[in-house]
Amino acid sequence: MVMFEGFANVWTPVTLASRLGKTPLAVELAGEKLVFFRGRDGKVGALVDRCPHRGVRLSLGSVAPSGCLTCPFHGWEFDVDGNARFVPLNPDAKLDRLSATALPARELGGLLWVYTAPKSTPAEPIVPATLTDPKLARTYLEEEWNAHWTRAMENMLDSPHVPFVHRNTIGRFVRPRLQPNSRMDVEWEDTDFGGRTFAIIDNDRSIDPGRLEFYRPNIMVLHIPMPKQTFRMHAICVPVAAQKVRMIVVGARSFAKLSLLNPLFNYSNKRIVAEDRAVVESSDPPVVPPAAQEVSVRSDRATLAFRKYYFQSLHTSSVSVKRGLPVVTDSPV
Repeated sequence: MVMFEGFANVWTPVTLASRLGKTPLAVELAGEKLVFFRGRDGKVGALVDRCPHRGVRLSLGSVAPSGCLTCPFHGWEFDVDGNARFVPLNPDAKLDRLSATALPARELGGLLWVYTAPKSTPAEPIVPATLTDPKLARTYLEEEWNAHWTRAMENMLDSPHVPFVHRNTIGRFVRPRLQPNSRMDVEWEDTDFGGRTFAIIDNDRSIDPGRLEFYRPNIMVLHIPMPKQTFRMHAICVPVAAQKVRMIVVGARSFAKLSLLNPLFNYSNKRIVAEDRAVVESSDPPVVPPAAQEVSVRSDRATLAFRKYYFQSLHTSSVSVKRGLPVVTDSPV
């Protein structure tokens, strides 16, 4: 069984932690069906949504008082690490041979994360500080687009589109300054977490569209310039299926921190995201091609850096997992 084709061996946010309550949560990631649940101590577990016994969806089950996820078919129970803890009617079952497929999981910054390789012990995820800073107020938005995640990610790192796609929102501050012969220079700096980019128009640093950071594999952080304040937008492009991406937008701010103001900030975020969506969903081909297969110009420096990373590190990646088979402890009658 091949899992997470084109998106293997990486930490990624998957969905909003607020979606996970007392019942199992089914979520799709890069073509693989997963189930999240909380153990008795509140720890988050993530399993492949497939019982090793007869292949039914574990997300149709429930969480037992023990904190184990109970399969709806035969009542097998699995802990947050996938270990089988109880198999009804089989007191002599060898539990260590009956495990479900678990993924490393974390709850960070109001998001549920997984590492896309079962049975691995990865280093901890590198998380933008403004996702977890307790001094900041945050808003959360999640929606799905009919697009491949690479096109959405590239859009989020693309500064030249702002005065055009977002002419009625964030681009309205930049567009009036543009002249027919205006020039945009895009700087790119590799970092240990991904990259940092900054756009300069007509060599005038007073026109500040904001600095962008790219956290591999799929997070963009926009530093919105505000004197003496912190204002960040995090755009996370989560692959769902071949042509579907889950867009998560997290705003973080050090001002106007009353929760009553969150709907106002999210209204603005929804407007901006809607402008991007209409363009990104029209991309052809749906997946970003190698750089040589599309024409590019100097101001595409940041998006070309993302393509280089994608084709060198993710494009052909996958994880092979042997599908679990039932263990027979007694001869059939």
